[in-house]
Amino acid sequence: MQSNLRGALLSLAAFGAYATHDVVVKLLGETYTSFQIMFFSGLMGFPLVMMMLMGDRRDGTLIPRHPWWSALRSVSAVATGVMGFFAFSQLPMAICYAIFFAMPLLITLMAIPMLGEKVGIRRGIAVIVGLVGVIIVLRPGGGDSFSIGHLAAIGAAVTGALTSVIVRKIGSDERSVVLMLYPMMLTFFAMGAIMPIVYVPMPVDDLGLTAVMAFLGLLGALGIIAAYRTAPAVIVAPMQYSQIIWAALYGWLFFDETVDLYTAIGSAIIIASGIYIVLREGTPRVSQNTPVLESRTRMEIGTQPRISSWLRRFDRSTDQA
Repeated sequence: MQSNLRGALLSLAAFGAYATHDVVVKLLGETYTSFQIMFFSGLMGFPLVMMMLMGDRRDGTLIPRHPWWSALRSVSAVATGVMGFFAFSQLPMAICYAIFFAMPLLITLMAIPMLGEKVGIRRGIAVIVGLVGVIIVLRPGGGDSFSIGHLAAIGAAVTGALTSVIVRKIGSDERSVVLMLYPMMLTFFAMGAIMPIVYVPMPVDDLGLTAVMAFLGLLGALGIIAAYRTAPAVIVAPMQYSQIIWAALYGWLFFDETVDLYTAIGSAIIIASGIYIVLREGTPRVSQNTPVLESRTRMEIGTQPRISSWLRRFDRSTDQA
């Protein structure tokens, strides 16, 4: 019980760091495009991958065993980052998180054709109820018009879910460094190619904020790693929904945002559905693949190493000690 409490507290702190990271994204998004923010975020992440490359002593090459799946995963991860960063620049933080929280629902659906996952009536109903919650948040035809920011957030949730399911499909066959390296390379080269078109000179203060982003991302990742090494996934995974509290607080403090009734109700429905799916996957014989529980990072965006890869790396180091 004590380890479960410690794991929950570690994950709460980690997701708080991630939420603070997203505040920086939103602040920078007021001046710079998501392409430029992604470029510098990816640039800051390269040293982390290089350290892991140097620490991986296993035989093997950097050629993926599943090249087409690896390519699709890299594209979807980069698209997730671009659309997610853009959504933060256009929408209140609470609405962004509410839509992003649909990822477990989408992962559950995508796992059916891609992983052969069998989804029973209970999880199926949970998915439907959760998607109703998304509709409530979007409230088409309501007071706030549906914007390109909403579309970007939905797109990020879809591509983020696709990235997670692909990793679940090929992750056991691919080296950790392969899973990490290709999305980061694509981020660097694709965003670098766009830089001449969108680049806006960045003062030292804003460059410093990109370094703060990298630090907060690293801090969040280390917190999640510690949480998963302390407590089971069914304890850690639901803690990601605490980000909606941070979103409401940060939105009010820094951006003069408020959470309206529709967003609150829709978020509650989405969160309840997501937690139910997580708990059902943690029940023996319910899920063969546990696709949601195996998605150990919030949204892979191609600028930092994956949590699962870091976990495997640290676990190997522990075994060798």
